[in-house]
Amino acid sequence: MAENEYPQRMQRKKQVIDKKIASASAERGLLLVNTGIGKGKSSAAFGVLARTLGHGFRAGVVQFVKSRTDTGEEGFFRRQPAVDWHVMGEGFTWETQDKEKDAQAAQAAWRQSRLFLADPTVHLVILDELTYAFKYGWLDLDAVLADLAARPPMQHVIITGRAAPEKLIAAADTATDMGLVKHAFKAGVKAMPGIEF
Repeated sequence: MAENEYPQRMQRKKQVIDKKIASASAERGLLLVNTGIGKGKSSAAFGVLARTLGHGFRAGVVQFVKSRTDTGEEGFFRRQPAVDWHVMGEGFTWETQDKEKDAQAAQAAWRQSRLFLADPTVHLVILDELTYAFKYGWLDLDAVLADLAARPPMQHVIITGRAAPEKLIAAADTATDMGLVKHAFKAGVKAMPGIEF
């Protein structure tokens, strides 16, 4: 692009973007879904958690699969008085190998989630790895969608996990599919503290 074309092109772009911004006037709580086989679904959610706290809001986190309590994100966010954090999973399904125990853990995690979803003082709810509860039949998707739809009108929810069901994606306001280009684990590098947990 010629140098003299750049300002004209950016002015046209600005007009289009300004028009879109002006037409976006609704304010309401959003449902976000971070899915896909790539890294970063939970990390992105916890970035939004930091943003939420920066605005002085309260947040609740429920982890549906993770059972470890030594992650960097938990170590940091548990020290924040506006965050209520619950690690409620039994661990990776290939480790537990106990569907009934995993289902009971997911159902207990959903009971905690419903408490957050009923509380209008909780601005953001993160349901980390919730999608696995649908994949393995631990929770009923329609019941969960009904609870999500009944939450306080200004409450935001982020759901993470691979293989998000189509009905969940359809209900979402924003859905992101995180693709995998390359991962260090495939090259034999173990999970590194501060990066993977």
